[in-house]
Amino acid sequence: MSLQLSFDKCKHHTYGLQLANNIKLALALQLAPKSLKLGTNDDISEPLLTNNAGFNLFDPNAILRYVLDDFKGLNSEESSFSQRSLEVLLHEKSVQPEHTSLIENSIDAYLGSFETPDLATRLITFVNTYALNSDLVSKKVSAIPEYLISALATAKAQTPRSTAAIKRTGVAKIVPGHAVRPSDKEILPKEGERNILITSALPYVNNVPHLGNIVGSVLSADIYSRYAKARNYNTLYICGTDEYGTATETKALEMGVSPRELCDKYHAIHRDVYEWFQIDFDYFGRTTTDAQTEIAQDIFTKLDKNGYLEEQTMMQLYCPEHKGYLADRYVEGECPKCHYEDARGDQCDKCGGLLDPFELIKPRCKLDNATPEPRTSQHVFLSLDKLEPKLVEWINKASEEGAWSKNTRTITGSWLREGLKPRCITRDLVWGTPVPLEKFKNKVMYVWFDAPIGYVSISANYTKGWEKWWKNPENVSLYQFMGKDNVPFHTVIFPSSQIGTGDNWTKLHHLNTTEYLQYEGGKFSKSRGVGVFGNDAKKTGVSSSVWRYYLAAVRPETSDSQFSWNDFVARNNSELLANLGNFVNRLIKFVNAKYNGVVPEYKVKNLANFDKLKGDLDNILNSYVNEMEQVHVKRGLELAMSLSTRGNQFLQENKLDNTLFSQYPDKSDAVVGVGLNIIYAVASIISPFMPETSTTIYKMLNAPPMAIKEEFNLVILGGHNINKAEYLFQRIDEAKIEEWRKEFNGNQSDA
Repeated sequence: MSLQLSFDKCKHHTYGLQLANNIKLALALQLAPKSLKLGTNDDISEPLLTNNAGFNLFDPNAILRYVLDDFKGLNSEESSFSQRSLEVLLHEKSVQPEHTSLIENSIDAYLGSFETPDLATRLITFVNTYALNSDLVSKKVSAIPEYLISALATAKAQTPRSTAAIKRTGVAKIVPGHAVRPSDKEILPKEGERNILITSALPYVNNVPHLGNIVGSVLSADIYSRYAKARNYNTLYICGTDEYGTATETKALEMGVSPRELCDKYHAIHRDVYEWFQIDFDYFGRTTTDAQTEIAQDIFTKLDKNGYLEEQTMMQLYCPEHKGYLADRYVEGECPKCHYEDARGDQCDKCGGLLDPFELIKPRCKLDNATPEPRTSQHVFLSLDKLEPKLVEWINKASEEGAWSKNTRTITGSWLREGLKPRCITRDLVWGTPVPLEKFKNKVMYVWFDAPIGYVSISANYTKGWEKWWKNPENVSLYQFMGKDNVPFHTVIFPSSQIGTGDNWTKLHHLNTTEYLQYEGGKFSKSRGVGVFGNDAKKTGVSSSVWRYYLAAVRPETSDSQFSWNDFVARNNSELLANLGNFVNRLIKFVNAKYNGVVPEYKVKNLANFDKLKGDLDNILNSYVNEMEQVHVKRGLELAMSLSTRGNQFLQENKLDNTLFSQYPDKSDAVVGVGLNIIYAVASIISPFMPETSTTIYKMLNAPPMAIKEEFNLVILGGHNINKAEYLFQRIDEAKIEEWRKEFNGNQSDA
């Protein structure tokens, strides 16, 4: 006699009922005598045993008994308990905690042995119990026969998986040893560790920073600081507002306020702008402090004692209209090199040349257009010519060890080729660090001598142990970030001051500079209010993560680059939303929909090309670390996004969908497990660029911030519970391009 058996694929059945039915049918198929010639029929979706003569059995219990020809125990206590107490629960969507005692009673009373005359009854009891709580049965029933284990595998393959079959417990299963180490409350150098001290150019306190200022210093430094901390390097990031000098005093005069009131106002503006951009300073201070006076005067006094200061008479420009000496940048006129009509007294915005205000053709006061008058005054000069031999020796060594950029070397070299000359370090002002010499008690230190010392004094306001950072060159590496116009003050003036004191200073290791970020085909100008400023970015309603991403992507590392509204919107929509956002949300939503948010027990052997995939991922991660160690920020971001691209490709190659989940469970589990770990790696290496985005991904993964490694690791394990998906990015309507272009037309506001 030939019989056909059909497995239960009824969509209206609960997963537990389907699984129980299919285990019974799989047992019938496996234990049937050969004389029955039992086969399968995949065209029917309900449990059925039939032949061509019109014989039909629909009940899986009856089918199993019929095939085994075992009807013993039909009226036994065990059979009654199995069907009336257990099987009835299989029709419920989930087993309630109060039913656990029934399952335990079944295990204790009946599942100690399968050696029984009533085998069919015992198998039915086992199956109903197993379908209600497979974990408990597997744990407590030790001697499950091989034929039954085989039937379980067959039944699971025939039973479409359901979320209801996966129980969410909220447990986290993460391999230890991969987390980012939290920073100490007070960060100090540590013996035997890599200690990195990071500074970004102290922004002038007399204006709102524009996007070029932000990417050129504080954002670039923040990206590297976050990278270093994610590598678990002992890292301190210091910055603050540069508040002394002629520019501040003149700006205060222009606005009709005191210098202190001006500094208080703009310090708060800078702090708020950087906070919105998620610049994570370990300390953001200011230069108008007692520590600044103490440390700057100490350096000045030691330079004087060691014979590196001298007196000279110098000519300065004085405005007869508002009766004050003019800062170089408050003198404007025609550039003698390129004849640009609006060059500043310190530098030409058009050709980039460094200038002396006396070189300008037809000079004028920026405040009132009056013609300035030259006046003589006695001042203190730093004897750079005497310091040059020691400085050159240090530059030759430091530029190699710190891998200074070509531009940094070029700018520094141009100063050295001309031969260093004594440089004035005092000014006829009230607002500044007082000169500690009786003869010059009415003068203050020049801002470009005084300002770099601000890095040290701000550190001193952060910690009393500041000298462990600044006078510890054997154990500390100093990384400094700025625009290219600040280079000579950090490679020549400040190091010369340090060398001249004779103290064992921590000096520059790596200088990271940018070229200029242009705005929509023109130039940003902080003094003229041209371009998008820090507080304007917030007004767009676009996440600071998107702004950070875009600025890092167009960072002018080796040549000038352009900010473009068209490009800004395009990168958000095509790179962030379509690449990174799609990859993360697609997989997180799938795991929640199909796995109830629980990572399956996965095996990479079920992925045909896992070795190639791991090789690709390792190559990207290794290249990323290599580039970021060299502070190649832009290339680091490109590689971080390429990891997301490879993750998307992985999902596409393996066709992650409902069919894979239902028909190829082992492969589906492996795709999900490996895919979630790729997301974890992506979150790790994009964290320096988009910390808020990474935080959201970590929240979705229910995992702590992961340290950046050079190789791909499977850190999220099977059984780990993730959280619901959240949108990382929003599509920007292209109509916003013209709207923003008109709204932010270069008019700067202070709030």
